[in-house]
Amino acid sequence: MVKDLYGGYLKVIELEVPPDDVAQRILKEFPRARIDARGFIEETPVAFKRELFEVIAQLKSVGREVFDELLKPERLGRIKELSAKEEEYLPPPILPEEK
Repeated sequence: MVKDLYGGYLKVIELEVPPDDVAQRILKEFPRARIDARGFIEETPVAFKRELFEVIAQLKSVGREVFDELLKPERLGRIKELSAKEEEYLPPPILPEEK
């Protein structure tokens, strides 16, 4: 499910967000999130993406249960807390050749 972008420099996982109510909930919880021309949800916080990856790894699934777990109040609260810090400062990633 991992796809290469920009000649393999960037890796992405494309997930289908099951029903429309989940997509609307994500858009409601994260004001900067939007649906782009391809129908993809974009501009979610980095904390959301990291937590999404962790839930996928934990559940070994990409189905509805991933989003159910991700949007539980305690997990969502932690994501929002971390995403608020992103607003303050998000350091650039360390590239492998800089280590």
